[in-house]
Amino acid sequence: MTRTVLVTGVSRYLGGRLAGQLASDPSVSRVIGVDIVPPAEVIDGMEFVRADIRNPVIAKVMGEASVDTVVHMGVIATPKQAGGRSTMKEINVIGTMQLLAACQRTLSVRSLVVKSTSSVYGCGPKDPAKFSEDMEPWHAPTSGWAKDSVEVEAYVRGFGRRRPDVTVTTLRFANVIGPRVQTSLTAYFSLPVVPIVLGFDPRLTFVHEDDLVDAVAWAVRSPRHGAFNVAGDGVIMASQAIRRARRPFVAVPAPLFATVGRALRPAGLADFSSEAVRYLTFGRVLDTRAMRATLGFAPAYTTVQAFDSFVHRADQVLTEEDEVA
Repeated sequence: MTRTVLVTGVSRYLGGRLAGQLASDPSVSRVIGVDIVPPAEVIDGMEFVRADIRNPVIAKVMGEASVDTVVHMGVIATPKQAGGRSTMKEINVIGTMQLLAACQRTLSVRSLVVKSTSSVYGCGPKDPAKFSEDMEPWHAPTSGWAKDSVEVEAYVRGFGRRRPDVTVTTLRFANVIGPRVQTSLTAYFSLPVVPIVLGFDPRLTFVHEDDLVDAVAWAVRSPRHGAFNVAGDGVIMASQAIRRARRPFVAVPAPLFATVGRALRPAGLADFSSEAVRYLTFGRVLDTRAMRATLGFAPAYTTVQAFDSFVHRADQVLTEEDEVA
């Protein structure tokens, strides 16, 4: 069966990697990458269309190409990536609404895969040992990317009710980490001194960047309806992660944590928003039984292995810089 896949957010690292992997898949006949700016490097086999998903023109692109599978990788995690919080929310929420409207009008669409985040569960002192997909958050997120993702998922569920003929797969990823991806969490663990919340040692789970791309590609090839947690096996305590990263740390009282963190961070992506502080206080662990049993996907990396791949790459970069100096 021929497949025409449209991927949003291809100018960013993970979206570009996914588009490249799908373009090399013999079961996919055509890959159309959409973003407001072209990727930094040419992606072999992908047709790039410069378009803004906030614009209804995206429906024309999908209709003319008879797209049957849409992969939404275009939700932005930090205001810096978008040029400000207001623009970020507009891209994330309004962009998703327009994309879903285009999917609804395009009768050839049969599958929708959405890259979401486990941040939709929020985090706090009443959290369960593990979040499963059917649980409601005790401490729902109230700001930033996490709140945007809650709204995005609500619109996606609404689309699924309006188009029951479309298989809708929502992948709730744990925090992604690895040797090449740059996120607020990799920036946090790269700080010259890592602040921790006094009296707390949160449990963390990660997904390796390769597993994230592979999970989305798997959902494209074998779509399953529903939401699925995706994370590497096991957990790592924040204190263990800092030791593995060989970073000094400083314990800071919770009311001062965000202020101290912002003072310590370089001009990077490290995020000390209220949601990030709650995560670094209480942590979050995912139940991934549905990922294996229903989605049929198994990550190649455990949580600890994913974190170690980030540490190993950081060590290599430091060694190279030392040699140059």
